[in-house]
Amino acid sequence: MADSSPLQPLEGMERGDRALGSRQLAAMLPDLAGARPAYRHLAQAVSALILDGRIALHVRLPAERELATALNISRATVTAVYDLLRERGFAHSRQGSGTWTDLPEGRRPNGLTRLLGAQDTAIDLARAAPGLPEQTLTDALAQITPRLAEHAHTPGYHPYGLPELRAAVAERFTRRGLATVPEQILVTSGAQHALTLVLGLLCRPGDRVMVENPSYPNALEAMRRARLRTVSVPVTDTGWDIEIIESTLCQVVPRLAYLIPDFHNPTGCLMPDQERVRLLRAAQRSGIWLVIDETLADLALDTPAPPPLASHATPSGTSQVITIGSMSKTHWAGLRIGWLRAPARLVTELAGQRVATDMGGSVLDQLLALTLLARTGELLPPRLERMREQRAALATALAEHIPQWTWQLPSGGLSLWVDLGEPIAAALAERAMDYGVRIESGAYFATDPGIFEQRLRIPYTTPPDTLREAVRRMATALADGPPPSSDTRRRHWVA
Repeated sequence: MADSSPLQPLEGMERGDRALGSRQLAAMLPDLAGARPAYRHLAQAVSALILDGRIALHVRLPAERELATALNISRATVTAVYDLLRERGFAHSRQGSGTWTDLPEGRRPNGLTRLLGAQDTAIDLARAAPGLPEQTLTDALAQITPRLAEHAHTPGYHPYGLPELRAAVAERFTRRGLATVPEQILVTSGAQHALTLVLGLLCRPGDRVMVENPSYPNALEAMRRARLRTVSVPVTDTGWDIEIIESTLCQVVPRLAYLIPDFHNPTGCLMPDQERVRLLRAAQRSGIWLVIDETLADLALDTPAPPPLASHATPSGTSQVITIGSMSKTHWAGLRIGWLRAPARLVTELAGQRVATDMGGSVLDQLLALTLLARTGELLPPRLERMREQRAALATALAEHIPQWTWQLPSGGLSLWVDLGEPIAAALAERAMDYGVRIESGAYFATDPGIFEQRLRIPYTTPPDTLREAVRRMATALADGPPPSSDTRRRHWVA
């Protein structure tokens, strides 16, 4: 099991006076064997760590002598590394206080860049999020206009969420097999917001959190920023090893566990019912919180949509389960509407915490969400049918143009987790941009550095013709010469 510790400021230091230990930095840097010149490779690696958020901004880098000792290299090499970082804008020096991390003017952190649309004519395969039909949005806006006008005469603050939306989400859980009342629902600004609130309330810096490996990168980033220590359990093409999960919960006893059992992102696996029961029992024995991410649960393509994981628990077992959901994948991410289901008392505490950040969500978005949720039975089936067609188009194009790549066809979700057969994903992703395709290396979904470099997550959220063209371009990029092995390039440490 891997135990990766996020970077932490020295005890008692304020934001403006944070330092990075030499051993911490050394542990994240690549092996320099065969790398020439070494200082350029090290500077590139540190720059990548800063862009990926693994090294925070405005942090003091280790003293040159200390880092040279930790890396077993000359101090002159470290001096050259720092000089190059300053030259490129990734660091600056303060008289008498060392070298500090920075961001070059005009550069954006990778986490922000990944959420922005692809530039020019690039096909965007980095974001697994479908759009909303224009007419659907137009109709919904027309429908809610009178109701929105009624709210205009109120303050508009709803820290728990609009009462009618809470009721609708609760009824949705009940219909899926988990009896729920509105008091157990907190409406949030997306599932990521829900997770951030939970981590902020239930965890303290240094707490251990069990996560899957690979996992949803923005969730991993939220844990890193909360200064939590992740303990990973593997998810393979065939799913989870429930015995490893049970032993991890028993031996490590993390503060909470974050899992995606429904069409797991990125592998697409669906956890069997018997494993869900064992997971719940193990969590109950260990007394830990389970945070279950259900954002993909409704995207069942070849199997019935699974009931909530908490529905398999005994009545007492549900008190330690927090279920997170969202409309981003089933309807539209632009709404920024999510929710969590938890014991009513915990919902109240979380609502109190959310007041310090946003005081409540947009009334307009919540009314739209209420209208679209009511039409899910009408809107979701055609969306699922499009996903099946797009999944088939992607799989056929890959088999035709890049037959050496392999994958397991998922029974739901939004993407394929493709095995390239060799660790070239990061290099291929960089080269693909020159051919008009934006895609992420599998390392983006890893909890630890240097793994999943043989994987790509390829979403099937764009039209079939676009997917076929994207595969053709990637095949051309691959055929124009093998990308350099990741072992001779900078290693990616990503969210």
